[in-house]
Amino acid sequence: MQLPHPRGPLSAAVITTVSGGVGVLPIGVVPPEDVLGDDDLQLALWVLYELHYRGFDGVDDGWEWDPDLLRLRRELESALLATLRETVVVPPDDRRVADRLRTLVESDDGPSLSRFMQTRADSRQWAQFAAHRSIYQLKEADPHTWAMPRLPATVKSALLEIQIDEYGGGNTAQMHSELFRVTLDELGLRSDYGGYVDAVPGITLALTNVMSLFGLHRGLRGALVGHLAAYEMTSSEPCRRYARGLRRLGASEAACTFYDVHVTADALHEQVAAHDLCGGLAAAEPELTEDIVFGAAACLAVDVRFAEHVLGCWSAGRSSLRTADDPLLAVS
Repeated sequence: MQLPHPRGPLSAAVITTVSGGVGVLPIGVVPPEDVLGDDDLQLALWVLYELHYRGFDGVDDGWEWDPDLLRLRRELESALLATLRETVVVPPDDRRVADRLRTLVESDDGPSLSRFMQTRADSRQWAQFAAHRSIYQLKEADPHTWAMPRLPATVKSALLEIQIDEYGGGNTAQMHSELFRVTLDELGLRSDYGGYVDAVPGITLALTNVMSLFGLHRGLRGALVGHLAAYEMTSSEPCRRYARGLRRLGASEAACTFYDVHVTADALHEQVAAHDLCGGLAAAEPELTEDIVFGAAACLAVDVRFAEHVLGCWSAGRSSLRTADDPLLAVS
């Protein structure tokens, strides 16, 4: 993957530094008013996180643990976490974790992007949607796998059950990230990892950055499994709608397979995630209960912001992406 183009002083400093230039990393970053939607901050944080995943062409792996980059990453993470804490309010509740998660999901009243994609989205809007989703789906499951060595033995098997499916049960072609790559290919889009990072806005990067934030900090392991549970609990029916939307436009069966697989898999995963994973962790480490619920609520809140951005752009008759250079991604 190539380094993306900077979007401001923060991302420019990070990109210049890791590419071997003379970058001056800021100290004492003043958070922007809209942390979740800020292009510069979210891109800078996304680049710093990607050093822990697959890295970038021409960037030395040693930058992953550079103390100055880690200091800056910590500042940006603090701003993101503070925003999530301010945005997400978790009221006290003595019920079981699984019941609290179910209430969160059922009370989510954000706009339904999946319904729009099923009934109204045209081919260009579908191309934009797929480009947004490619930022995470091409590495699906990886951020949540960070939890594995941080969980008690009684809970590991629940996470492993979910992740085995995500990784195709040992069959590379059935990995969910590979199935999404096929979807992109079938839609005539780029399917290289990070291929659309320059096109997507800050809120799209924030979706993945929140997962990485929770995943790379042991102290946020409760939030990470809560995030995974919310993700799984809100996936099955939307994926059914996405598949119907693609078929409405005449997409191939191969293009729909990614979503078809999730209809069945995530219906099972949501039970495992809510009861065995989150419930098991809360039983083993009760002090993490509120973090579990917070992580789930954060997942839902950021997803609402993303849906509002995409649907708001389309309602105004403009692209939901930052660029419209590719005719497949432009709004007619």
